[in-house]
Amino acid sequence: MAALGRLGRSLLRPGPAAAPGGRRGVRALRRSPVRVLPPQKERGVAAEQRQGPPEPPPHPPPAVERRSAGLGLWYEKAAAGDRRLGKVVTIAKSKKFRDHHGKVLLEGHRLIKDALEAGAVPQTLFFSTVGHLKELPEARLKGANLVKVKFEDVKSWSDLVTPQGLIGIFSKPDHTKLSYPTTQLTSSLPLLLICDNIRDPGNLGTILRSAAGAGCEKVLLTKGCVDPWEPKVLRAGMGAHFRVPIIGNLDWESVPSNLPAGVQVCVADNKDPGAQAETASVPRGAIGAGSTPGNLKPHVKSKPKPAPEREDEEGVAGVCVPELAGQYYYENWMQTPVAVVIGGETHGLSRDALHLAASTGGKRLIIPVVPGVDSLNSAIAAGIVLFEGKRQLLQRHKQEDERQKFPVVG
Repeated sequence: MAALGRLGRSLLRPGPAAAPGGRRGVRALRRSPVRVLPPQKERGVAAEQRQGPPEPPPHPPPAVERRSAGLGLWYEKAAAGDRRLGKVVTIAKSKKFRDHHGKVLLEGHRLIKDALEAGAVPQTLFFSTVGHLKELPEARLKGANLVKVKFEDVKSWSDLVTPQGLIGIFSKPDHTKLSYPTTQLTSSLPLLLICDNIRDPGNLGTILRSAAGAGCEKVLLTKGCVDPWEPKVLRAGMGAHFRVPIIGNLDWESVPSNLPAGVQVCVADNKDPGAQAETASVPRGAIGAGSTPGNLKPHVKSKPKPAPEREDEEGVAGVCVPELAGQYYYENWMQTPVAVVIGGETHGLSRDALHLAASTGGKRLIIPVVPGVDSLNSAIAAGIVLFEGKRQLLQRHKQEDERQKFPVVG
């Protein structure tokens, strides 16, 4: 029995020659079989047979629903997240964006109506009710994108206390292409206004409004003035931007080319004309600047005299500033034509303004104030001088008409 057991074990144990072959067989069983791939074209056919026919392309998004607003106008309702709405705030706050893209933002029924009637080109108009469109010259809206939005959205964008639900993006107007109201053109006077470093938006808007009301021929803005298309200036201007030509961002070298021939440039001031000749410093009493005028000496006119070389208000030595003859604003100064310079709020009249006035034989127009009062607001001073100039011109025309009707017989 023991011999039989040993014989069985020897039969079951693999011999030396069989061991290597057995291990190779086990490894072969564990390996993955080699895949033989057909050519690429055949693989594509096989894949199509397995996956079936290709899926059709997705349907394009549905077209925006457009509704009729009458007279051939169509508008669309803004969807949630409409990116065009966000541009409103960007245009309103960024001067760089406005200049680069040539766009301005107008808000409110009156301002947009004045712009449309003057020929400004609307690009996109956001409104909360269709009734807003019916209050505008609808023929001028053709070609613009009309978008109906919720009033709550307009209210969140607006800076107005009581929004009207009407905001428009316009191409930046060109004064040479605008059509100003006929009544404005017929009432225009040979009176121009030059703004010298007016930086406060409210002041500039009010000045433009006074210029339009007085019938100025045009308004020139030198470099350093606030952008006239800034929203605060537009609100304060109350439509003046579309009633009087405004030429902005001028350097002083180009100002004379925008003035009529034979113009006399005068500067508004609040400095005592009697004390004017006694000082050789740069006038910090110019309208809008901070200074206290001396005691008033009525009807004492100063005579122009050359100013010595000295240190000016900014500490730069060797700068000559011409002295101009001064007179009160209510005395006769309105010649044909006249350009009035209004200085800025901080530094008053610039040396360039004084040199331009001196080169044309201009004067200082003094608005007397009570001693101790710092200065007049630039917008107030502009209103006083411009309407006084208008009064003098109309009075002179009236006197000439009377002389023609009743000639003096000598």
